[in-house]
This record gives sequence, C-alpha cells and structure tokens, in this order.
Amino acid sequence: MADVRQLRKRLTVFLAVMVCVDLVCAVILLSPLGRSRQDQIQELQVRLRIKTQQVQPLRGLDKKVLVAKQQIADFYRDRLPSDYSSIDAEMGKVADENGTNIAQVKFHPEDEESGGLHPITIDSLLSGDYRHVVKFINALERDKMLFIVNNIALGDAKGGIVKLQLRMQTYMRSGA
Repeated sequence: MADVRQLRKRLTVFLAVMVCVDLVCAVILLSPLGRSRQDQIQELQVRLRIKTQQVQPLRGLDKKVLVAKQQIADFYRDRLPSDYSSIDAEMGKVADENGTNIAQVKFHPEDEESGGLHPITIDSLLSGDYRHVVKFINALERDKMLFIVNNIALGDAKGGIVKLQLRMQTYMRSGA
C-alpha cells in the first residue's frame, strides 16, 4: 500500500506541475508574447500595403513637376498679357462682339507679386443695351485672356441703354 500512496503522491505532484505548465502556456498564448509568427507577417503585410498606397501619388513626381512647369509656362504665355495695349485690344474685341461701348478704360498697376506677375486693376465705363452688357461681362470672364471681375456699379439707364462701371483685375507677365 505504501507504494500506492507514494505513487499517488507522485501522480498528484505531477498533475499539479502539469496544471501550472498549462496555466503558464495559456497566459503566454493569450498575451502579446504569444502571437504567432503568422500574425506578425500578416500585420507587416497590411502595413506595407498602407505605406504603398500612401506613396503612390509620389510615383513619377519628377515627370509631374516637369509637366506642371510646362503647363504654367503655357498658361502665362496664352492667358496673361504682355502689355497694356493687348489688354485694351482684347477688351475692345469682346465689346465689339457683344454690342457694348467702352467709354473709358483706366489701368492701375500694382506691385509685383511672387512668381513675377504684375497685378493690374482695370476700371472701365461701359454703355449698351442691358442684355448686351451682360453678354459682354460673361464673355469677358470666359475670354482666353484672364480677367477677374471684382465689382460692377450700375449707373443710369435711359432709353434701354444702361451705363455701368466695371472694376476687374488681370495679371501681366514679368518682363513686360
């Protein structure tokens, strides 16, 4: 019987040790230390995909910068006047096309801004049929040359002819 008691005692100690080992394994398994290598690989793959998506817009940036520089040069050449006479001529052309009379045009140059552009404020007095004046303003805003209409002051109207003062802005290329 003594052997059975000793065997039972050894078996109890062995089972207690095994329960302790099971508890330690369960704690390690449920803790961050117990994450498998596969979980780490999956997490790194997700992070790689996110980083790849974040840098995607930067791919080919050198070519995009060259294209943007060319577009800026084209915009300056095509849409910005080089002298006052081209501004006056363009306004006159648009006025003639829309049946509007330009009575007076005054240019007010401002200090050069960054990028070598010279802002020019333009004050003009217009007269014509209301519908033609509206068409003139719309055509001026859509013109190839850049005109930004800032202020319109309506004057008197006699016999269907309206007079108004128009204040707008454009930019002149540097070196002009």
